Amino acid sequence: MADTEEAFIQAFGTLGYSPCMNPAQEDGQEKVALYALGGHITHAARQLPNGSWTSKIGRNVDIEHELSDLEGPCYGKVLSFLSRVILPSTPSA
Repeated sequence: MADTEEAFIQAFGTLGYSPCMNPAQEDGQEKVALYALGGHITHAARQLPNGSWTSKIGRNVDIEHELSDLEGPCYGKVLSFLSRVILPSTPSA
């Protein structure tokens, strides 16, 4: 897969995400932030219900962070945001 913004928007679109304007937490919405460096997507972070963000860093490490915490020479800057409606969970049998 290409590492362009458009390719990632299309890929996340298959999961029900569409572009949105900002990272503000919204009831009933789950958001993803795409980071880019030199025009190439380097990372994606997902918004948690408490409004902070989570990322997988390395093989087995999940972290909770603010968006700006990951900006820099490794991941670049946040380029865009995507959101989708949170679907209700199906109860287990």
